[in-house]
Amino acid sequence: MPEILMNVTSITRFLLVGFPDDQVLQRLYAAFFSLVYLAALVGNLLIITLTTIDHLLQTPMYFFLKNLSLIDICYISVTVPKSVMNSLTNSHSISYVGCASQVFLVVFFAGTEFALFLVMSYDRYAAICCPLHYEAIMNRGSCVQMVTASWFSGCVYGSIHVAGTFSVHFCGSNVVHQFFCDIPSLLTLACSGEQILEYVFIIVSFCFAFVCFSFMVASYVYIVSTVLRIPSSQGRFKTFSTCMPHLTVVTLFLSSGYIAYLGLNSKSPSSLNLFMSVLYSLLPPSLNPVIYSLRNRDMKAALRIFLNEK
Repeated sequence: MPEILMNVTSITRFLLVGFPDDQVLQRLYAAFFSLVYLAALVGNLLIITLTTIDHLLQTPMYFFLKNLSLIDICYISVTVPKSVMNSLTNSHSISYVGCASQVFLVVFFAGTEFALFLVMSYDRYAAICCPLHYEAIMNRGSCVQMVTASWFSGCVYGSIHVAGTFSVHFCGSNVVHQFFCDIPSLLTLACSGEQILEYVFIIVSFCFAFVCFSFMVASYVYIVSTVLRIPSSQGRFKTFSTCMPHLTVVTLFLSSGYIAYLGLNSKSPSSLNLFMSVLYSLLPPSLNPVIYSLRNRDMKAALRIFLNEK
């Protein structure tokens, strides 16, 4: 019994050592992260601005897109600035409370984004499959309620996982082999057998996410069947093109997160784990504005008007 007690460490700080110790590489990572972060901020802030000031973009689809951009700004701001500061100051320490806050916020915004993807798929279903009733279905009150439910579900999701992760005792090392506090890396530091609660939460969460994803798939099955009944090929392409940005960002978000959390959760640190964490934490927030703006005629028209007014 005394030996077991000695192995349980009272950790007050964690060390984030995802990147190599080489100073040149640290600076390169900091520069790369800073550029990606600035690109994500500019792109998402531009979408928020355009969907707020342009009266042609005052529709449910762009209301949801505005919220998605806000979530992406918050999501990438939780991890990247801290990581850049760590690289520049060569200080990799983060407090216990700071680590718990980071876990909560990352899961909170990721959960909110996933819930919003479900709402956006329903919006596309209503617009294409029920066009005559679209305005009644997606009225302003309904849109606000669905967005509020998305933010609330993300908050609940984050609270559950931070409680499950930090209910364990940590044994031995306080070194997190990541550039931010993520759940798989923290669970590798937990005492043997104490990760069961969080593993149960993860399994239940992925089951629930699978159910939500099934609803998305069902929505797009109805959408595709409706689009195929449109007589002209130009009409089919134009209708389905409104869904392509949403399908692209959902695929990007789910595939990178799935691989990082399920496919690469191992005891030994690896550069592949780190790469996938960079992928799912940086890529969706920075690429979402590009995907939505470059493939959207209304967004490009609003941007031209906005730039001409300047």
